[in-house]
Amino acid sequence: MKHLSPNQKASIALAALRGEKISKLSSDYQIHPNLIGKWKKLAENELEILFADKRKKENHSQERIIDELYKTIGRREVEISWLKKKYNIELPREVNFGE
Repeated sequence: MKHLSPNQKASIALAALRGEKISKLSSDYQIHPNLIGKWKKLAENELEILFADKRKKENHSQERIIDELYKTIGRREVEISWLKKKYNIELPREVNFGE
């Protein structure tokens, strides 16, 4: 199997996006047509990400982290309440340090 650099793969995918026949590219570069088709589809799907607003992406990842933290907190609260019921434990609501 032929090993191509990412730059070479990108240029082949761009050629396919421009409308060059995949069969011609396949014979020119001696690569299976399905592989070129995969690279073309990958390029089509990933181009939108290049031009996306990075601030929105950062906000999205922060929101996802916050959601995960809330889920974790919820699970912990359920676990604590289950343990309290199982062992009939009464824990203090607040602990005041420094008083």
